[in-house]
Amino acid sequence: MFTPNPSEVVSDDKDLLVLVNSNDEEIGLLDKVSCHVANGVLHRAVSVFILNSNGEVLLQKRHDSKALWGGYWSNACCSHPHPQESALDAATRRVGEELGLTLALEFCFKFEYQATFDSNHAEHELCSVFIGGADRDPVVNDTEISDWRWVPARVLDRYMLDENMPLTPWLRLEWQQLRASPDVLRRYTNA
Repeated sequence: MFTPNPSEVVSDDKDLLVLVNSNDEEIGLLDKVSCHVANGVLHRAVSVFILNSNGEVLLQKRHDSKALWGGYWSNACCSHPHPQESALDAATRRVGEELGLTLALEFCFKFEYQATFDSNHAEHELCSVFIGGADRDPVVNDTEISDWRWVPARVLDRYMLDENMPLTPWLRLEWQQLRASPDVLRRYTNA
């Protein structure tokens, strides 16, 4: 079992992200800040959904200090693979670093998206989405997460309909695609 340090800094603006083309072919490395300015530079990312057997989805509120979508609600965790790190290894690592959980993850899908945060910042990611199940509460890293909660899947569906609900754009896109694949969700919950 992973032993988390709830105040350990696990991401830095100087981290190198893996630049890719739309076919997920690596084309270079660039620091995190530079990847997220203007319209964003396409880079690899991972995103994880965790569900419990009660049909609830783990949501986290991104720490206010986050440059993009700080204070917004998002799925369990999301991050970027290190150079030479697989998407699955990155997702598994990040679940431990952010949530203090060790669990098996299943790959769901990969998609490219671009989302503008403000006039100076954006995401442009080729994101691998994973899902896993857990029936224990996380031990959150307070440098990454300011709050968390288990939310019934039907409540998350209602959140999606509220344009004023502060949800990250990738959460909205990914949940919509997961809901279109009910067999995947049923493997983890009665959602």
